[in-house]
Formats: sequence, structure tokens, C-alpha cells
Amino acid sequence: MKTKTIIKKIIKIVILTLVFLSGFTFATLVWLLRTWSDLTASEVIYHLTQSLEGTNPEMIVSYLLKYLLPVILVMAVAVWVALFAHKKAKVLIIYILYFIGAIGLFCMSGLLLEKRIGFISYMKSYLAATSGSGDDFIGQNYVDPKSVKLTFPDKKRNVIYIYLESLEMTFADEKSGGAFDKNVIPELTELSKEGEDFSGSKDILEGGASLSGTNWTMGAMFGQTSGLPLQVSIGGNAMSKESEFFPDLVTFGDILQDEGYKNYLLLGSEAKFGGRDTYFSQHGDYELLDYNWAIKEGKIPEDYYVWWGYEDEKLFEFAKEELTEIAGRDEPFNFSLLTVDTHFEDGWVCDLCKDEFGDNQYANVFACSSRQVADFVKWIQKQPFYENTTIVLAGDHTTMDKDFCKEVPDDYTRRTYVSYINSAVEVESQNDRKYATIDLFPTTLASMGVTIEGDRLGLGTNLFSDKETFVEEQGVEEMDRLLGTPSSFMTKLSHIVVTTKTLDNIQKTDIKVVSNDDNNLTISLPQVRSINVTSLEKAELEVKNKATGEVKNYDMVIKPKENDPNKFSVKSETDIPDTEMDNIEVSIYFTTQGIKHYKVYEWSK
Repeated sequence: MKTKTIIKKIIKIVILTLVFLSGFTFATLVWLLRTWSDLTASEVIYHLTQSLEGTNPEMIVSYLLKYLLPVILVMAVAVWVALFAHKKAKVLIIYILYFIGAIGLFCMSGLLLEKRIGFISYMKSYLAATSGSGDDFIGQNYVDPKSVKLTFPDKKRNVIYIYLESLEMTFADEKSGGAFDKNVIPELTELSKEGEDFSGSKDILEGGASLSGTNWTMGAMFGQTSGLPLQVSIGGNAMSKESEFFPDLVTFGDILQDEGYKNYLLLGSEAKFGGRDTYFSQHGDYELLDYNWAIKEGKIPEDYYVWWGYEDEKLFEFAKEELTEIAGRDEPFNFSLLTVDTHFEDGWVCDLCKDEFGDNQYANVFACSSRQVADFVKWIQKQPFYENTTIVLAGDHTTMDKDFCKEVPDDYTRRTYVSYINSAVEVESQNDRKYATIDLFPTTLASMGVTIEGDRLGLGTNLFSDKETFVEEQGVEEMDRLLGTPSSFMTKLSHIVVTTKTLDNIQKTDIKVVSNDDNNLTISLPQVRSINVTSLEKAELEVKNKATGEVKNYDMVIKPKENDPNKFSVKSETDIPDTEMDNIEVSIYFTTQGIKHYKVYEWSK
């Protein structure tokens, strides 16, 4: 009787847990879809692998109050109803309804995930990619910079690269090539016309398509400096946590570092967010001038924090100070900076903003940013170093704000803002180019006077040449599909270099020491997740008898989990009698790429 009561209580707890999890899942999904427009599966997966460190706290508070708190309150009511339902029949009906409701919410969440972001389809493609059976457009067309001859001019040219948060050419008026009735970014429109945006002989703006894998800030910065979409292997990569990422990839920063350039990245938020610190420090040894740097240097008070850190007004002032100092050094430089005021939702209203668009706060913020960027460019143009400096203005991705572009016609292709100012070369073609932000990788090098053999790097095409881009060959929609399809090439390329710190995490794995049919011990780690199986060259087992001191060594069988190289097991059938289980000390050693015979596990009973 007592056992039956315990089982009933366990079933009730399980059902209530399912109710909470289904509500939590559904509320979180609704928050994601309402907060981000045009969300993609690759973006969701990338951010699930990252730390929340550096995230705008207002965004987290909004989620907690508007979405998680209601779930908790509903859950509290559900528990209260269940506890105070006295009749057995009523209790049974209540729990049956709870169970049906929970399953229904899970199913609804799954349908929403597939319908809105194609999550289930993405996972199917991912499994195909990890098994090597899927189509791989990226792998078939990638041009490795290591295999391309790059010729720099005798006098190396500086570059100032400004990533403009959520900035689109869409925000210009229709006569300028945008989609708005009134031009929200008039100063930037003029800068684009004065510079080069690859619109050819047309007197309108042209910009880059923000394709899958490049349509959020870290993905955009990655795409514009590598010519690739940011795809990571699920469960195997966390860029903000590991010491190296995409170790075999050659990027814009790597190329410049090898040519004697000093790379800098200035940003008004924490560099750790999204793994930017890892990527830029590992690829080009960028000096990271972020929010924490500003505090350390005494540029802002320790308790100063607005929006994502500090506002763009300060960013441009700090940029002027740093550039003035950097320009006096005897080395070419790449000074990159990332604006933040125009981040969704609705942007940050600083002291320089005006009310020229009434209660449309986001428009006012973009208009303010347009003026600030233009003023900064004018300042650069007055400096002695400008003559030998290319300026790149590039929107990182199209805005994720859910309603700012709701009046934009469906047949209008939204594109990021692009302008090359004071380029070392002229365009070879006067045609209006169709391109994506991945094309900016080789294009920026060309604008610095670098000759690129074949005019293609990564998946990007040098827009100053007359070579067709993949967008011109395939179209935006098809390229978006191709780059959004998981790639086995990217899965291999993204593998983190294994470090001793990574291997130390294996100690957290469960070990199995059991008796086999021969009454000997079988010793295994049934589920290792800390490294990718392709990185493991050898697994060895060492068993020491505590009483006699005798040591026996065995090779372990490595078995990957089907369709998932980020999970595997290691196992060894020993000749040690199971009666000796209490008397042994077990050590397991891994040999990986670059690390030989490293102890990853210790066990004794």
C-alpha cells in the first residue's frame, strides 16, 4: 500500500514538472519570436552555446517579468488547485488534464519552432552534415586564403572599419534606394554616394544581403572577416568558453597580422558577449578596447552602465583619442569599432538625439547615429593619416526590431548599409552589383590596395573586380538557403583545439566499472562530451592494484555515437577478476592532437 502511494506521488510530481517545463518552453519561445524578427535556427543554436555574460540586463529583466514570472504564477495556481482538490475523482481528472495540456504545449512549441525558424528541418540537415551525407555548398566552394596569393602594396594602407549596429540602406528614402517615405539616415546616404557602395552608375544606394549565419552581430562580424556563415557544431562548441575557435581558419585579422599590422577592436559593450573576445584575440591578436577596458583606463566610472555598456557618443570620442595615438606609431593599423545605440528594441536615446521623427524612438536614434558617424568620418578626413587610410562603413545585419520595418513592401529586399571611403582602387564594372556581407572580406583587402589572385576569399568575391558574386549567380533566397544548411565542412572547421583545460572536464563524466560474462571487469566512460571524437587519437587504461602495486595497461575502444561526433564512449575489457574491484585504482589517458598521454580520469572505490 505504501509503495502504491509513493508511486502516485512520483507520478504527480512528474506531471507537475512537465506542466512547468511545457509552460517555460512555450513562454520562452514566444519571447524569442516576439523579440527577434527573422530569427534563424543557426542563430538560436549559436546563442544557446554561449554565456549570457555581457548581455543587456534590460533584455533579461523583460524576459523574467513578462514571460517567466507569469509561468511561475500559473504554476503556483496549478499546484494549489491540485493540492486542495479533495475528491479522488477530481484529483485524477485534474492531473489527466494537466498531462494533456503539457503534451499539447510541447507539441505547439515544436510546431512553432518548425514553422517560424525551421528548427526541425535544420536538425535533420545537421545530422546529415555530421554523418557526411548531406550536400555541402560551403565546402565545395570555399576558397582558403592560405592557398591564394595576396600581394600588398609597398606602402601598406591603414583601415578603419566601422560595424554599424542594425544599419540598413532600407532606412533611406525611396528615391535614394531605400524603402522609407522620409530619409532616416540622410548623412549616411550622402557618404555612401560619395564613397563606393557598388551601385554602379545608378544614383541610389546598394547594400549587402544579410544571409543565414551572418544575421546577428557575432555572425556578421565573423562573416565580414572570414567570408563564411557562422555555423558551430551543436553541443561541441562554446566560443565564449574555450581558448581557441575555428583554429584552422584564416581571417582578415590573421592576414593583416602576418603583414605587420596592429589590430584593434573598440566597442561599448563587453567583448565576451557572443565570444567576440575569443574570435578576435585568436584571429589577429586584436587589442580589445571594450566596456571593461574603458573602466580600467578611467574613461568611465566603475558604476557607469547604460544600454549595453556605454553609448556611442563616448565610443567616437574614445576612438578619436586612440586613433590620434595609434597614428603616431610606426606600423600600419586596422582600427575596427562597433556601434551599439541602434540595437533593438528601439535603440538608446542619448543626449545628442532629437525628436525629428516624433514618437518613433528608433527612427530618432538611427537619425542621431547617422549624424554621429558622419561627423566622425569628417574628423578622420581632416587627420594627417587619412591620405593613406581606407574607411569602411558596414551595417552588421538588418535590424531585428519586430515592427520598425513593418511598412516595408514584401517585394523590397532589405540590405545592410555599405560604403567604402577613400579606397585605394576603383571598381572595374559600372554595373549595379548584387552581393552579401560575406563579400566584404576580400573587398576590404582590395580597398587597401591588396591584389587578390582569383578575386575570391572564403565565399566572398572582391566587389571592385568584375567577378560575379554567389548572390549574382544563385540569387539571395537560394544563397540564404545554402548558407543556412548545416555544412560538414563547417562542422570540421569549427572544432575547438583541445586544451588540457578541456580534457580536465572529462573527470565530470560518469564511469562504469562492471563485471562481464567472464567475471572480469569492463571499464568504460559511456558518454564523453567535452571534445569531438575526431580530435581523439588514442585512449588508454591503466589499472593499479592497491595491495600489490601491480600495474596493467590496456588500449580502449573508441566508439562515436551515431550521427553525433560530439558524443562518444571509450571501453576496455580487462582480465582483472571482478573480485578485485575494491582493490584497484583506475586511470584513463587520452592522446589528442598536440597532447600526448594526458590523464583525464581517476577512479577508485
